[in-house]
Amino acid sequence: MFVKEFEVRWSDVDANRHLANSAYINFMSHTRMACLLELGFGHEVMAKNKLGPVVFYEHMYYFKEVFPGKPVKVSLEVMGMSEDGSFFEFHHNFYDSKGRNVAHCEMMGAWISLETRQICALTEELLGRFQELEKPEGYRTLTKEDTRKFAKRPKDLT
Repeated sequence: MFVKEFEVRWSDVDANRHLANSAYINFMSHTRMACLLELGFGHEVMAKNKLGPVVFYEHMYYFKEVFPGKPVKVSLEVMGMSEDGSFFEFHHNFYDSKGRNVAHCEMMGAWISLETRQICALTEELLGRFQELEKPEGYRTLTKEDTRKFAKRPKDLT
């Protein structure tokens, strides 16, 4: 499990004076990018491989409020990946300064080719870096069907 600590800044707080939902999203994104950097997925590697991560969805569950003045920790676990590495599922947990779980997020995404703008597989080398990570209980191999679980596209306006 990868964990990153954040200071809750005044700009992270909403009108109710607790952590804004946009701050949760930003903290998760920052945590993912920090984890990717540790795996060797820096900007240079992504640029060389002409790929980038995209988010399909983030489902948040809030349990307790978070206020400024104390740090919050955000964890990341890779809960699933397709055989070729093109799809991934991450889970994030938020912990207050006493270690209590205050929020949970289930996130799914994919890698896209920055040339074709289509979903693409990871190279064997990059996929190997993910495969070195500890697989938590509940880890699964993803299929394309898993990415469509919540996709009920409404009609267009036209």
